[in-house]
Amino acid sequence: MTPVNAGNTALLLIGFQHDYFDPTGILHGVVEESHRVSGTLENTIRLIDSFKDTDMTMISTPIVFSDLYDELENPIGILKTIRDVQAFKQGTPGAETIPEIKAYGDRIIELPGKKSFNAFSNTSLHTTLRNKGVTGIVIAGCVTSICVHASALQAFELGYEVTMISDCTSARTPIEQEFFCSDIFPLFSHVMTLDEFITREHALS
Repeated sequence: MTPVNAGNTALLLIGFQHDYFDPTGILHGVVEESHRVSGTLENTIRLIDSFKDTDMTMISTPIVFSDLYDELENPIGILKTIRDVQAFKQGTPGAETIPEIKAYGDRIIELPGKKSFNAFSNTSLHTTLRNKGVTGIVIAGCVTSICVHASALQAFELGYEVTMISDCTSARTPIEQEFFCSDIFPLFSHVMTLDEFITREHALS
């Protein structure tokens, strides 16, 4: 595996919103244990800090719905749950990006439009990445089995080299997290810890 070239690599941040990461968030309990075990937020901040002074592109793709959730027609599964519990609703604190990520200001590009699991769907993500010459994507966030998985697989199908940072992502349970990182993600991506990724980056110098 070649070392990281920050100039053609993008960090994709998924789900760093109050409803997942704030203790008062509507869906915080869904991923709380996995957050804690992997240290998702703390490690992601380390990841950002390690590359914020490089040419690496950093992008956040929050999911936000209208007041009546008109975007969801006959939803099932987690999307029905999101509508039923009124999560990620436009104008509510739960839909807002958490302050730890907002603190980086314009260093992290926020792309609106995401209405489902896949960060490429209904957003300008692919166009933005191509315009910046990005060929590799590094992913951090949650939920591993849903939005992270869907976005990573789409990135692979679009021709990007995908890297999953195992301790910068969270699933619904630690067991689910381990399953995806050991059995699913290696089928189409590189899987490594934050320390392994940073070590790989240092190999470039």
